[in-house]
Amino acid sequence: MTTSPATAAWGERYLEEIRQQEIEELLEIKDEIHRTLVDNANLQVLQALTDDQLLDRIQATTIQVIEDERLTLSTKVREQLQSQVMAELRGYGPLQPLLDDPTVSEIMVNGPRQVYVEREGKLHKTDVIFTNSDHVRRIIEKIIAPLGRWIDESSPMVDARLPDGSRVNAIIPPLAINGATVTIRKFSKNPFTPEDLVHFGTLTEEMAQFLQACVEARLNIIVSGGTGSGKTSTLNVLSSFIPATERIITIEDAAELQLNQEHVVTLESRPPNLEGTGEITIRQLVRNALRMRPDRIIVGEVRGGEALDMLQAMNTGHDGSVTTAHTNSPRDTLSRLETMALMAETELPSRAIREQIVGALNLIVHQSRFRDGTRKITHITEVQGMEEDTIILQDIYRYEQHGIDEQGNVIGEHIYTQLRPKFADNLVSQGVELPPNLSEHWEL
Repeated sequence: MTTSPATAAWGERYLEEIRQQEIEELLEIKDEIHRTLVDNANLQVLQALTDDQLLDRIQATTIQVIEDERLTLSTKVREQLQSQVMAELRGYGPLQPLLDDPTVSEIMVNGPRQVYVEREGKLHKTDVIFTNSDHVRRIIEKIIAPLGRWIDESSPMVDARLPDGSRVNAIIPPLAINGATVTIRKFSKNPFTPEDLVHFGTLTEEMAQFLQACVEARLNIIVSGGTGSGKTSTLNVLSSFIPATERIITIEDAAELQLNQEHVVTLESRPPNLEGTGEITIRQLVRNALRMRPDRIIVGEVRGGEALDMLQAMNTGHDGSVTTAHTNSPRDTLSRLETMALMAETELPSRAIREQIVGALNLIVHQSRFRDGTRKITHITEVQGMEEDTIILQDIYRYEQHGIDEQGNVIGEHIYTQLRPKFADNLVSQGVELPPNLSEHWEL
């Protein structure tokens, strides 16, 4: 006897409803254990306990609740409940297992019943749920309270970071219709190396050697690309090529860069306080960095008027600076820079700003995220100069996609365009080491 598709679908829905009911019941038990634990002891007292002491308290309270409610739970379920209560007190509740999972690069909470993660560039829905919207709010407040930030109906958006450096964005109703929403870009404990990016297929070994030569020769570089394309990882790798003898000033909204050099000064912007005062912007930090005797200035991302200050710094002796920008292509990067420079509210005409860009910028490293989740540098492009009002660009390397295989993976290759950049002589005069292939083509 065969089962009809309609009957099978009904059976699946029924099993899903039973499963959801069991989950809801376990959430109620977990909340009861948590409440009983806090009622029996002051929260500050619990926080002062060691992990072993706290676990003993949780185990005793779990037994108490099970006996009071006359429940029958397996050892595995008890251990899961105890682990969840520990995460509520010591960590970030349901998010803690995802934060501890090294395969997860990003966490997206779309309300209490929908949590997604990114693994290897692809999105996956998880079984993680919160008790309700208030539970999500409590976790948000637990994240931002130590940083002196706040979130409420009058200020329903906040940017913050976890102690490990992971970047957090939260937005709550009335702006978030589906409930409190949290996005966490996890901070890599071990920053990627050039070898890692070569292994991932982000670039080739020859491209990595070329970029190292450009950084060592103090060329000004902007890393461009869309959201999640890997700009910060590439910026980290480029920054690792800076000689340890130089003084580096990094400027970011949320400190993410992980530099191994000793002489690094890290600056971080600050939002306004409850009274709406005390804000310190990226632009103010860029201006201040010029007074700090930097050899290199690294701006995590330019979004507004600070782009003009960065260009002027590059044009006034601060060579070898690096930054990132959200753009769709190398050509779009130039348009974005011009637009952001105009946001500085100066009276400069467009041609003057383009001349600033040409005088300041040597190289655009553009990165993209493909459908299969991979991230690749698609262009390494030289800013050559101007012809009338148009900035001339020349690709040195680019990625050519040939198609997609049966598994949905992108097929393509990085190619060297055989073109000699105008700054080739500068690289030679600096005495930097170039890949053998380039030395042959450039007849060095």
